[in-house]
Amino acid sequence: MSWQTNYQTWQEQPTMIPYIHDELTVMAGNDEALEAAFSGPMSFGTAGMRGVMGPGIGQMNVYTVRQATEGVARYLDTLDEATKQRGVAISFDSRYHSREFAHEAAHVLGAHQIPSFVFDDMRPTPELSFAVRHLQTAMGIMITASHNPKQYNGFKIYGPDGGQMPPVDSDKITEFVRSATDVFAIPVADERDLRQNKLLRIIGEDVDQAYLANVASVTINADLIQKVGKTMKLIYTPLHGTGKVIGERALRAAGFENFTMVPEQAIADPEFPTVPFPNPEFAQAFDMAIALGKQEGADLLVATDPDADRLGAAVRQPSGEYQLLTGNQIASILLAYILKARKEAGQLPANGRVVKSIVSTELATKIAAAYGIEMKNVLTGFKFIAEQIHQYETQHDHTFLFGFEESYGYLIKPFVRDKDAIQSTVLLAEVAADYKQRGMTLYDGIEELYATYGYYAEKTVAQEFPGVNGAQEMAHLMTEFRENAPHDFANVAITETEDFSTGVKTSATGETSTIDLPQANVLKYWLADGTWICIRPSGTEPKVKFYVGTSAKTDQAAQEKLATFEAAVNAYVASI
Repeated sequence: MSWQTNYQTWQEQPTMIPYIHDELTVMAGNDEALEAAFSGPMSFGTAGMRGVMGPGIGQMNVYTVRQATEGVARYLDTLDEATKQRGVAISFDSRYHSREFAHEAAHVLGAHQIPSFVFDDMRPTPELSFAVRHLQTAMGIMITASHNPKQYNGFKIYGPDGGQMPPVDSDKITEFVRSATDVFAIPVADERDLRQNKLLRIIGEDVDQAYLANVASVTINADLIQKVGKTMKLIYTPLHGTGKVIGERALRAAGFENFTMVPEQAIADPEFPTVPFPNPEFAQAFDMAIALGKQEGADLLVATDPDADRLGAAVRQPSGEYQLLTGNQIASILLAYILKARKEAGQLPANGRVVKSIVSTELATKIAAAYGIEMKNVLTGFKFIAEQIHQYETQHDHTFLFGFEESYGYLIKPFVRDKDAIQSTVLLAEVAADYKQRGMTLYDGIEELYATYGYYAEKTVAQEFPGVNGAQEMAHLMTEFRENAPHDFANVAITETEDFSTGVKTSATGETSTIDLPQANVLKYWLADGTWICIRPSGTEPKVKFYVGTSAKTDQAAQEKLATFEAAVNAYVASI
């Protein structure tokens, strides 16, 4: 149907929720906004769905959340009754409508006689992942748009292992979501009836305590924390999100007492009023933490995004200024500490494995190799790291040691099956304490790694494709890269091309081999000097991301190479 027909259908609904009716009235006459909202349904995939909040089939609202949950319920209806009755754990973040969306999801599940376990207040995404495992539910739902701006919200689905649903199962759910064509006819149960019939249960402190008990196991050197952790000064900001609920408790339980939360950003506020983007990848997210850090002489600044699955950090330099660390740098220094500490304790398993995404730094690969540990590369998306963990536990062939993505996501212990900024905050504080004991900072530690393994530099550049035609334009760009493939970047020859859509790796001489990973719309180029360039459409946003990674003998040389290859990629894209 045309967007005009869809819009008219919504306008004529006699039982429309009043505030959504009001929003429709405000949109009247704005054809561009109406077309975006009503031209087609939201994309639903392995990461669930995410989008701008507002009326329409193409935006996040009560009706599209009901539709998504109906797909989940119909999927659970196909399973055996015992599995279905294990129910669904549901959490939510601090965004507008998040609590409402969480309870609406429970109402739809209840109409199918499926139990739900809903947190009493906002909780981090990693705690939702933990709750699925702890409560042994059949699935989990997290209402969050992670680090996106305030206009967004999202609906993420988790499988029984606590990881995001793998493609096979999420494809089935997508089919059920699409089959629920009339979003106004989806049955919903009354909350009081669900509570009385024990089909909706409220959870909270009980799960918190269990989760925190597991987080306590992440620390490695209790004596170090006892000696240094009480005096080392930290600043922590949850960026108006869920980290405030559990982050402070986790730090105190680990033995870190000398820390301060940025007070203005410890307020759960869906406006995110102190930051342009609530994303620890962006320097502006640290402005208030840096100001407070200078005032208090803090050694380490830590920021978590609104659903507390991503962590960023900054460390004080001798000048008194703070240096922000990249996600790759944080991952590398965490990994080096884990492997060193476990080796010194005689606890480094011979079959140990580290898992990272294909767009993350190769410095980690070098660090792992120095300890005789194998690196496993997977597609972008923490669900693929979770799949590896599940495989290791069921086949008993490897021991998981650490997993990460360059986009500020890390996992130390697999009692969670998604990136976990709470775990990472605690261990990063311990690593900082280790370097402080040695008269060094975390940044000194990064430099120490570079001096040992070479200087690595990486950068991610995102090109946005907004509007109704965005998906088509993204597809055209990827097609051009495949049909008019480059032979070099910045006059450095491409020696190998990996096309994950076909699962084929092709050398410069035309020899081919198979890529042992699921198919995905991703291209990766390996260059003669060891540089790599990867191109990947985002699964949650209208963006194509370009990743560049390189290395050299000095920091300056690595940065210069990075800038050269970034310019070459931009020039090639501009020529399309």
